Amino acid sequence: MVRAAVLASGDGSRLQAILDAVYFNEIPNFELVAVICPQQGCYAMTRALSAGIPAFVVDPELFPNSTSHSMAVANKLKDMDIELVILAGYDCPLGVVPYQFRNRIIGTYPALYPAFSEEDGDPVELALETGLKVTGATSFFSDGDGRVRAVIMQRSIEVNPDDTVQSLSARLMEECEWPLLNESVSLFCAGRLSVRGRRVDIIPLPGEEESE
Repeated sequence: MVRAAVLASGDGSRLQAILDAVYFNEIPNFELVAVICPQQGCYAMTRALSAGIPAFVVDPELFPNSTSHSMAVANKLKDMDIELVILAGYDCPLGVVPYQFRNRIIGTYPALYPAFSEEDGDPVELALETGLKVTGATSFFSDGDGRVRAVIMQRSIEVNPDDTVQSLSARLMEECEWPLLNESVSLFCAGRLSVRGRRVDIIPLPGEEESE
């Protein structure tokens, strides 16, 4: 079993995809050990505890700087023998965590990377402002800043003429980010993700190459 922990903030909407997958046993060889949040009482904690998953707070306000806070998070993960870290809307700097869990931190980005990666602002708002006809989401292994280092998978959807930030965000979450996150974690747990520099290859199952 791959022992995993989720770093989550806010309402935990991305976390819910993982909790649902655990409830329905959709990811083989996967054990969700804990959810770690930076704030006491956030709804992400409520979601975790309601699902019977232990939830812990590592409050950044108790530390002198972001580096010491990230070291505390990394130590908590190591103390629980975590093998995979999942980002679910986590809004604190990762600091040292990616260096101690290299190629073992998976998150999602609400655009087709590298779209808007060098711009300030919400990628969903920027997609609408730019007038994109197609957008999507990206699952990735994280770099030292919690951003995209290596793309795992991408999925696209059409932007409707009457879409708002709220409606497009909801569709991206349900149709792209949730399935991408679960599928990427599933592939990781199956040992089917091979990382070479910034490239991620999905190792085919026996017989798949012959059938293509």
